[in-house]
Amino acid sequence: MDKRKVAEVFRERLSMLIDRRHETVSAFARRCNLDRSALSQFLDRDAVRLPRAETLTAIATRESVSIDWLLGITQDEASFGEVASQLNIETGEHGSGDSLLAEWHREAAGYKIRYVPTYLPDLLVTQAVTDYLFLDRDIEYAGVRRDQARQQLDYSRLPETEMEAILPIQRLQNLAEGADIWGGLQRGVRQAQIEHMIQLIEELYPTFRLFLYDGLKHFCAPFTVFGPKRAAVYLGESYLVVNSVEHIRELSHRFDSMIRVSDIGPDRVADWLRGLKVG
Repeated sequence: MDKRKVAEVFRERLSMLIDRRHETVSAFARRCNLDRSALSQFLDRDAVRLPRAETLTAIATRESVSIDWLLGITQDEASFGEVASQLNIETGEHGSGDSLLAEWHREAAGYKIRYVPTYLPDLLVTQAVTDYLFLDRDIEYAGVRRDQARQQLDYSRLPETEMEAILPIQRLQNLAEGADIWGGLQRGVRQAQIEHMIQLIEELYPTFRLFLYDGLKHFCAPFTVFGPKRAAVYLGESYLVVNSVEHIRELSHRFDSMIRVSDIGPDRVADWLRGLKVG
């Protein structure tokens, strides 16, 4: 289903919810704690704007309906509620050229993806660095991570893509200096990695935005929010997957809080990287 069709179905089902409560748009917006003007745009027949995850979760929670129903994925209003509280452990398929991560990205097409990587954002990592991080540990898993990097980069170049990522400043400083986990990585490989990041950050901006924060003041575990559908916390070769609207909302808020404390915004990251001295 393309973005225009999803927006059309969402508009119809949003109108249905408002009508059956015999409320005005303003009253519905107040009850769901939403912005009235944004709600009016969703109801505009000429608009193709899709709601953010927070908007969907607010409506689904207040109206006791499923996000799948709001988006036209199912005809059953309450089908999602039965499994919303479940937590699942998903393990990536070693050697698979089409990973779970790629599938989750496709399902979230048209929505913002929020991403806290374990090391560096996969789509920015060179093959040499991927092999350094994973090859000695598991040959098949290193191949999966290379596939993930390629798939994420291809995905990020799609016109409907919007992705944000956050990293501690110290991780990139350590990369340049060859410190911490990067101690066994040759200087030329580290230099190439930084140059590769600069190139892609400038190419993909503003649909991909990287924020840097001070890791001495703040900490954030690795996780990804795939729009309103799911969030996945990275456990190391497997993911703790959450589907409940409450968990997705909390992780989205956590990501937003990290953006607010970031020291370097996405429009300045490339220039900041250029200023790093590779030791």
